[in-house]
Amino acid sequence: MVKVLFVCLGNICRSPMAEAIFRDLVKKEGLESKIEVDSAGTGDWHIGNPPHIGTRNILDQYNISYEGLKARQVKAQDIEEFDYIIGMDSENIGNVRRLANPNQSSHIYRLMDFVKDAKLVDVPDPYFTGNFEEVYEMVTEGCKQLLEEIKKEYNFS
Repeated sequence: MVKVLFVCLGNICRSPMAEAIFRDLVKKEGLESKIEVDSAGTGDWHIGNPPHIGTRNILDQYNISYEGLKARQVKAQDIEEFDYIIGMDSENIGNVRRLANPNQSSHIYRLMDFVKDAKLVDVPDPYFTGNFEEVYEMVTEGCKQLLEEIKKEYNFS
C-alpha cells in the first residue's frame, strides 16, 4: 500500500482539497486498494473541523466528495508511516522537515514539484487569498502528475 499525505497550514483549505481530489483520481483509476490518502496541517487551530466552506463549495462544483474529512495536525509518526508527504508551500515543507529526522526527508515534496513548468512553486493559501478556483486548478494538476509518478514508480496500470 502506497501512503500519501497532503500537508498545508491548517488542514481546512488546500490539503483537504488535495486529499479529496487525489482520492477521486485514485478511485477513477481503480487503485483504492493500492493507494491510501490522508491530509494534515502543521498548525493546530482547526483540529476536528471540516474543510473550509470555500473548499467544500469548489469540490461540490466539481462533484468531488469530501465526506468524512476533518482537520488534524501532522505528527512525527506520519513521516515514518507515509511514502509521500506532499506540502502545499515552502513553509509547510520546512515545518514538516523540522519534525523529521535528517535521514527521513527524501520523501517530502512540494505539490508543484510534480508539475512541469509550473508558474508558481507554492500553492497560494485561499484562506487568505479567497481564490479557491485558482487553487483547485493547481491542486488538480499537481495531483494528476503525482498519481502518474506513483503509477510509474510502483508499476500500477
